[in-house]
Amino acid sequence: MFAIIGILVVLGAVIGGYLMEHGHLQVLIQPAELLIIGGAAGGTVLIANPLHILKKIVSGVLGAFGGSKFTRSYYTDCLKMMYELFNKARREGLMALESDVEEPDKSPIFSKNAAFIKDHHACDFVCDTLRMAVSGAEAFDLDQMLDLDLEVHHHTAALPITALSTMADSLPGLGIVAAVLGVVITMGALGGPPEEIGHKVAAALVGTFLGILLCYGFVGPLAASMAKISDEEHAFLYVLRVVMISFLKGTAPILAVEVGRRAIPGHVRPAFKDLEAACRGGGAAQAASA
Repeated sequence: MFAIIGILVVLGAVIGGYLMEHGHLQVLIQPAELLIIGGAAGGTVLIANPLHILKKIVSGVLGAFGGSKFTRSYYTDCLKMMYELFNKARREGLMALESDVEEPDKSPIFSKNAAFIKDHHACDFVCDTLRMAVSGAEAFDLDQMLDLDLEVHHHTAALPITALSTMADSLPGLGIVAAVLGVVITMGALGGPPEEIGHKVAAALVGTFLGILLCYGFVGPLAASMAKISDEEHAFLYVLRVVMISFLKGTAPILAVEVGRRAIPGHVRPAFKDLEAACRGGGAAQAASA
């Protein structure tokens, strides 16, 4: 939502200022210049990146136009879900979680949080870790494995961001390419009417203008937005990591989710009382077992 508002603000400020200086909008409408810049930029992305990164670029750009799912309520729901899992494991043993982690979509605990199940990476992150815990893996070894998982995930998530940032950096140069081609055309028109030469010079300068505007006004900020979304996902996975490791080290369920709450970024961190009410509101038996 804010990305759309930001784009409108950029366009409004640039076009509004241009019109205040009594400029003519039709001069800025140069489809050939846009084709040169946009087509060349798209071609450089195709040259430099395999298909799976191209798909991630598209999904990342689309995701930048939506709101973040990592809200305070989402964190609360996920920590409550982890609390219920840990309570079950504490009452019945880790082996009791086998059916939950093998088929999370059929689990009475996981199925309460449909948004979490749809996040396949986070769901696998939790289920695969608990599956290893059920198999007898030590908490220290699992912590090392999760650290490696987060490192790989962070590197993978950075690839489409880097690709889009590289494309943004190339746009001013491609704008110059379009401008140079416009100058070449202008030189071929020398000796003609001054109005025609002026029009061709203006079209050439629009190429430079579009390259710089697309870089710093649109593509660059979209890449930055994708980076922030990636950081939010990384922070969420880190919270899940500390919650699971805390419990597997012997911490009580309610204390384990409190450790996770402390790892949540401040702007979406639920209050202690809100999380406690959400967890202990699940039933007297759960509260007693904690």
